[in-house]
Parts: sequence; C-alpha cells; structure tokens
Amino acid sequence: MAFGWIDEQSESRRRAGLVRTLRPRPADSPLLDLASNDYLGLARHPEVTEGAARAARTWGGGSTGSRLVTGTTELHTELERELAAFCGTEAALVFSSGYAANLAAVTALAPHGSLIVSDAGNHASLIDGCRLARGVTQVVAHADPDAVRKALGTHDGPAVAVSDTVFSVDGDAAPLAALARACREHGAGLVVDDAHGLGVLGDGGRGAPHAAGLAGADDVVVTVTLSKSLGSQGGAVLGPARVIDHLVNAARTFIFDTGLAPAAAGAALAALRLLRREPERAARARAVAGELHARLTAAGLEAVRPDAAVVSVRAPSPELALRWAADCRTAGLAVGCFRPPSVPDGISRLRLTARADLTDRQIERAVRVIDGTRP
Repeated sequence: MAFGWIDEQSESRRRAGLVRTLRPRPADSPLLDLASNDYLGLARHPEVTEGAARAARTWGGGSTGSRLVTGTTELHTELERELAAFCGTEAALVFSSGYAANLAAVTALAPHGSLIVSDAGNHASLIDGCRLARGVTQVVAHADPDAVRKALGTHDGPAVAVSDTVFSVDGDAAPLAALARACREHGAGLVVDDAHGLGVLGDGGRGAPHAAGLAGADDVVVTVTLSKSLGSQGGAVLGPARVIDHLVNAARTFIFDTGLAPAAAGAALAALRLLRREPERAARARAVAGELHARLTAAGLEAVRPDAAVVSVRAPSPELALRWAADCRTAGLAVGCFRPPSVPDGISRLRLTARADLTDRQIERAVRVIDGTRP
C-alpha cells in the first residue's frame, strides 16, 4: 500500500509520546503568552500592524513573483538598506523566511570541495543547509572554538564555520569572538544565525555579532529572521556586498522562491524603525529573562541561565513535559514544549520566551503556574 510506512511511524511516535498536533489560536487569546518568539512585543503594536496594512494597500497582497522577476519592490530594497545600516553591515538581502535565508547562506557559500564545520546544537535550518550544500560537513562539539579550529586544520580548501548566535533550545550564546578567531587562523568564513539575537543583544538590539565586534567584518555573514523581535515574517542575510551579490546569483532559495509579501516587509520595516527609536526594549527583554530564571530557580526548578530571551526549564520525560505544558495552558499560561528530536541532547524542556512588554505581575503569575503544575 502506498505510504503504508507512515502508519508504522505514526504508531512509533505515539508510543514514544512524540505526537505533534496543530492548535489554532483565536485572535484574542486569554492565555498569558510565554510561548511565542515575539521578544519585543511588537507583533500587535499599532505602528507595526499599520505598516503591514499600508504596504498591502500600496503593493497588494503578494509580491507576485520571484525577487529577480517582479517580487522586488521599493519597499524590499528600503528594508534591506535599513537592516544593513542598523546591524552595521555593507548589505542585506531579504528572503521569504529565516529558514530560506539559512539554506541560501550555507548552500551558496559552501561549494563542491569546501568544508562546513557545524555546531552540534545548530537549528534545523542550518543543518538542512549543510545537507543540501555540495561541501563536506563536519559536526563538532557544541560552542567549542577549539573543536572548530581542529576541524578546520584538517582541510586545505575553502571552508566555513556555521553556528547559531543564540541557541533556540537552552538560550545559550555562542562564543562568537573566539569562533571568528578560529576561522581567521585558517582563512575560513563564519556564518552565524542571529535569529534569537537581533532585537535582544547588542547596542539597542543590533544583534550578537554587533555585540561581539564582528559587524561589518569581511569574513562574517549573518542571517536573521524578521519573525521574532521584529514581529513580522521573513528572513535576511547580511554581510559584505560581494557576498550578497553572490547570493543574488547563486542562492536557489532566492532565485526560485516568490519574494516576501509586501505586508510582511512593511511590518518588519515599521518594527525596525520603532526599535531604533526605543532601544530600551532590548534591555527590557533581557531583564525579563533574567527575572524569570531567578524566580524559577528560587522555586527549585532546573532552569538554564539565559544569555538572551529564551529560558529553558528541564522536564523529567517527553510525556511529562507534554502534560506539564498542557497543565500550564489549562491554568492560563502558554509555554513551549521541546521534545526529541527537537532537542539535540534528548532532554525534554519547557521553553519560555521573555517579552519586553511583560509586567512584573505577569512574570510572577507565570512562575507560580509553572511551579504549581510541575510533574
């Protein structure tokens, strides 16, 4: 029977407690949200939603084609120009998603004969980029510059190291300055995914590479998403102009994908301008994360100290993690639930995202619910 193997895999997931389901949310959810990636609380900000609406009224509902045909509007180039200026890079290129941006950066910068050194904790989009690239991939220990240095020392041709700046599972930050030094010793490039750093880390939220002194470096390429701190949708690659020009000509997820919808570009541009005007939002997101961690650990829970806005709380098992998250939801709190295969170490977690717009009372309520429903 066609696709008969699907039933076997479905049963295997059910026995392991790893079944995933869609849960449509209403427009006005009564839940306190610590599950989304809306770090700065901008997704519903009036300026951001008006930016989306204005762009849709001006440019239409869709971009109408690939970026190289009809899918590039003046709005896209304006967003790219302001993103590059904000993050301190020469140029930027906007994609339909952060996933597409990562696939583009890795595949286009790792041709046949090259070596890709990939952190063991990298996001699935970076991993898929490594799988699709024509270079050879070597996976190294998590956040270990010496392991990167050793791997690069085994290869004579072109090479690139690939890492998240802030890892999405535990919220820990990569040692970017040390990684850059390791790459420079071997003439290798560095590609970093700043999805969880943009808007949270660096001066006024300019990102982890900016904070590490790597902004504008000719051997560093940065990918970002527009769907987290900027409250919109889409992604971008930032870096030297010659790298961006290369992606326009060589990145398949740019050449053959429909351009980002104007509404998303308009929302992201409005959010970026708002962040530039209100840089304190970045510091507030970090402060909320620190407060969540302090209160959770004081309650006796095993929480990982956050380097940005992600707070991870360990759970005893996949099944209990799922039940814990469900009990939180019943008590009025939405939290993330990370289980294998999403977690590289196999340890299930509740994943909390700090938001700049959370009040002290909401933080206290969240901790009370998480502690009161622990398995």
